[in-house]
Amino acid sequence: MESNKWKKRFFFCFVQCIFSIMFFILFGSKGNSTEKIPQRSELTFRPESSQLTILLWTWPFNYHFPLNDCPTDLDSSGCFFTVNRSLYPSANAVIIHHREVYKNKSILPQIPRPTNQYWIWFNKESRSHSPNLHIMENLINLTMSFRADSDIFTPYGRLERNDGSQNFTIPVKSKLVAWVISNWNKNSKRYKYYSKLKKHLNIDVYGSKTKVLSHTNTLETLSQYKFYLAFENSIHEDYITEKLWSNSLLSGTVPVVLGPSRKNYERFIPSDSFIHVEDFSTPQKLALYLLELDKNDERYRQYFNWRSRLQPMKNRIDCVSDYCRVCKVLKEAPPYKTIPSIDTWFR
Repeated sequence: MESNKWKKRFFFCFVQCIFSIMFFILFGSKGNSTEKIPQRSELTFRPESSQLTILLWTWPFNYHFPLNDCPTDLDSSGCFFTVNRSLYPSANAVIIHHREVYKNKSILPQIPRPTNQYWIWFNKESRSHSPNLHIMENLINLTMSFRADSDIFTPYGRLERNDGSQNFTIPVKSKLVAWVISNWNKNSKRYKYYSKLKKHLNIDVYGSKTKVLSHTNTLETLSQYKFYLAFENSIHEDYITEKLWSNSLLSGTVPVVLGPSRKNYERFIPSDSFIHVEDFSTPQKLALYLLELDKNDERYRQYFNWRSRLQPMKNRIDCVSDYCRVCKVLKEAPPYKTIPSIDTWFR
């Protein structure tokens, strides 16, 4: 009897252990892990031998998006995009987004670089918001940014020829001036200009500290305004962001721009498509001009004449279009070079 009693106890303990192990396998690791579980396409897929492997060292702004999903107008055939760092030794190129690595050079690849592997420096921010550029000295082979002189030019938007299939109609206007601002820095040039301008006309301001603007109806809301303040957070060559391309041009308003020079803007958009603050000696004179246009429909409509031949296009916010441009450049086999100082070039 005593022997049977111990056998039952042993069997009970054995069954209990089995259930505990199964419970931990199924549920234990899920509850405690904060690390994102990699998708199958990120880890297990491998490039074909004839493909160029392009490794994203980090997700830009920690924003995850489908890889190998390039738009049809950006031919990515022959290229394989991945975030799988185990493929680093065989990668043809590594894209390094500055925002995620600038704090510590140790975040960069630490093992020896394969022969002729391109390191591509990618940046969406202006010089004013790109610290520690010196850590990239003698490491980068290709540049990729909004600057037109980049090896891989990735603007925030662009114009395409209107083939006549789309007729543009100026949206119905019921309001005068709008401005969307996320970084409410009262020491910035754009805020100081706004503070003077608002004394002479009404400006509806949207943002976290003012009116809330839903992402789902941003363009619809802004389209009700005649003018939009496309004020950049800093002034640098070619730094023309979604404030112009999306908030203004795509919404069908006339942009009032504060950024690089008028001449710089005219490299990308028609001279009669926007109003530059530099065209006026004071904010008050700009305000008077906007009020005059508000009363003169014919003169106001002239700012949309260009829409009969061109249409604005905005790059996808998830950077897919930017990365897809890398494929085209690499297939052209650019000369291998080392840039001594990104800090000097990005001035």
